[in-house]
Amino acid sequence: MTRIDARFAKLKSEGRKAFVAYIMAGDPDLDTSLAVMQGLPGAGVDIIELGVPFTDPMADGPTIQLAGQRALEGGQTLAKTLDMVRRFRETDRDTPIVLMGYYNPIYSMGVEAFLNNATQAGVDGLIVVDLPPEEDSELCLPAADAGLNFIRLATPTTDDRRLPKVLQNSSGFVYYVSITGITGAAAAQAAEVGPEVARIKAATDLPVIVGFGITTPQAAQDIASVADGCVVGSAIVKEIADGKPLEQILDYVRSLADGAHRG
Repeated sequence: MTRIDARFAKLKSEGRKAFVAYIMAGDPDLDTSLAVMQGLPGAGVDIIELGVPFTDPMADGPTIQLAGQRALEGGQTLAKTLDMVRRFRETDRDTPIVLMGYYNPIYSMGVEAFLNNATQAGVDGLIVVDLPPEEDSELCLPAADAGLNFIRLATPTTDDRRLPKVLQNSSGFVYYVSITGITGAAAAQAAEVGPEVARIKAATDLPVIVGFGITTPQAAQDIASVADGCVVGSAIVKEIADGKPLEQILDYVRSLADGAHRG
């Protein structure tokens, strides 16, 4: 059982929904992003998604693209991101960490070396948005063998013919993308998301977490009420980009987490 599996089991026993927060590693600099990361569990975050900056982030909207650019300009790399996880693990052995990004940096490091480094650092799961199920032998299956969850995205365009393929080797949870398009582009609507979540849950025992388009505590509550939890990324990254003080960023995260937990 991974930390992700254990966290969802705990939340289920408590009758609570999950709140997942995304930040970009190294944005606006390594020390600041590590400080935010270290503060997330105390602000009610159940699972941390840590973005790995990449030069061509095709799934990301302007907010996260700019965060990745700032991180890259500051010298952030995949190796430094893994070191950031190691430093986080010095004081927190329990909060699950999912790396979210693209395959190129992993391929450049080498899959075997990456998986060894990731597991030793304390990574629990991976979301690699540009590796479809047809490429599971590249990373998904080796990651599973190494004890990491491989979390797949489902979208409004994932129809009933495609869904079994998407779910085939997925583990940890399913990340349902609530809107078509890129991150931060539109607001998620619970009335539209609910039937889609139900459709996915009919095909898998995995928790279904909804992301994209959630910016307020009420939206977090509404979306979590029709799913197993929600993810907020762009809205938190924007707080960081605006140069807000750490406590103000974490207060905002806490408000979102409280909303999700009421879902």
